[in-house]
Amino acid sequence: MSAPVKTPTLYIEGPAFWAPSLPGWDIARAAFTGTGAPVDPPAKRPAPQVLAPAERRRAPDTVALALEVASNAIAASGRDAKELPCIFASAHGDLGINDYMCGVLASDPTVLSPIKFHNSVHNAAVGYWTIGVGCMAASNSIAAYETTFASALLEAAAQCAADDQPVLLVGYDMPAVGALASVTTSRGLLAVALVIAPQRTERTVAAFDWSLAAGASQPIAPRSEAAQSLSTNAMADALPLFELLAGGHSETLAMPLSARLSLQLQLQFPQG
Repeated sequence: MSAPVKTPTLYIEGPAFWAPSLPGWDIARAAFTGTGAPVDPPAKRPAPQVLAPAERRRAPDTVALALEVASNAIAASGRDAKELPCIFASAHGDLGINDYMCGVLASDPTVLSPIKFHNSVHNAAVGYWTIGVGCMAASNSIAAYETTFASALLEAAAQCAADDQPVLLVGYDMPAVGALASVTTSRGLLAVALVIAPQRTERTVAAFDWSLAAGASQPIAPRSEAAQSLSTNAMADALPLFELLAGGHSETLAMPLSARLSLQLQLQFPQG
């Protein structure tokens, strides 16, 4: 049997979070640790400033959420968005638009909306982002059903380690409607982001060692009521990691990738 591959320690910067009840990382962190509460009434969808006003109005919820947390993660990390490779992840792209597309194509294809068609591809959000910030670095879009965030985190970690370069990771999802709701369970709006870096900096909030583990691994249930209220979103596999980032306690986290494989993270936090 070959020896396991030793992967380099990587570092997390700029965690960002948005949900209607938790519109921002500071609010989410307080709610996850019991020192604050979700907002009431829920916040309206964000209006990302990286888009021109006309594009901002036309952008669907998925794009608005993704670009909001991406911008916040970049700001918190102190990085230059133009230089950062990025990975955007969602279960199946824009679930609402995809349901609309399938329905119209099946009933009356000639009335298909060009704007909705433009926003239907699963890499629409990363396209808006790279154009909006002028990023010419590599970009990638991942759709992996209910293990999408874990799959995207593995991709970001591998890319960061291989290229020795920070990577922006963004995950986002929206409610599933129509026939797609029988395939993908997703309710509400949720978006998360962070930067994975190869070296520790003054902006580092956590370090992690990572590896792949064979065998079945059950999804970890969120601990806080605030996170549990978001657990029906398709991006919910990100919640346990963000709860740990909020609490700042070193811990091992297993994130399922499939029925036979999981991503193992050993998180450590700076002292003091």
